[in-house]
Amino acid sequence: MPSFNLIIQSAVSGLLLGGLYGLIGLGLGLSWGLLGQINLAHFAFVFLSAYLSYQISTSFLINPWWALCILAPAFFIIGAFIHALIRRFKVTAFNSLLLTFGLTVIIDALIQWIWTADFRKLESSYSNSKFEIFGIYLPYAESFSFAISIICSCSVYWVMKRTDMGKAVRAIAQDPEMATAYGINQKLITMCLAGFCTALAAVAGVCVSVIFTLNPSQLYTWIGVVFAVVMLGGLGSAFGPILAGMLIGVSESITMVFIAPSWAPIVSFTLLIGLLLFRPDKI
Repeated sequence: MPSFNLIIQSAVSGLLLGGLYGLIGLGLGLSWGLLGQINLAHFAFVFLSAYLSYQISTSFLINPWWALCILAPAFFIIGAFIHALIRRFKVTAFNSLLLTFGLTVIIDALIQWIWTADFRKLESSYSNSKFEIFGIYLPYAESFSFAISIICSCSVYWVMKRTDMGKAVRAIAQDPEMATAYGINQKLITMCLAGFCTALAAVAGVCVSVIFTLNPSQLYTWIGVVFAVVMLGGLGSAFGPILAGMLIGVSESITMVFIAPSWAPIVSFTLLIGLLLFRPDKI
């Protein structure tokens, strides 16, 4: 039987990791729920951002968080451009799944070509630093990542509920033709939303780079758990993915403590299957 302190420490670690799950799921959920695009390339952009953050930090010897000033605007432009192409050729939701999967494979090959398949670890002044609260250790990198996840969720909620831009986005998601009839610039707003979702991928990528050892194969291992986060949290929700991510993160950590680490991936899919069985109207 594990000690009580070990259980609490594992739960806190899972909570912090769940924040990162939610941050990745936030951009994917907004794209899927509000734009109707199943953007598998979102995962590829996360890891492309992680590798670029690693490269920028190691080449210029700067704090990796400063990479956000470059990567977030750059990825915003890339996301808006891809959405403009999808809109120009009238790609359907299912075809967007195929298109973005192909883009994922291309980005994966690009990462392996430039950085190879070797493991790479971004070393920073706080990589192994942590602080203690009531006997529980909180790593700086994971704590910063969790704080960024909460800030992003709160920002999305505020924009969606308190601004004209958010009202316009919700109107487009509910009835695009009627929104256009009332003078809403659907093309511009959807491009900005797509760019913002990709910028969130860039933010998540920087978080991944400071926490994990990078390897291209990781890209595909995250797809299942993040999809579960999105479905559990709700499409287009601001706080849903973060809460679902924390639930899955804590559940995985507790499972690793009481059973075995190999059982952890089963948790997210078990929760998703349970939701499908008992509350299919939420999917």
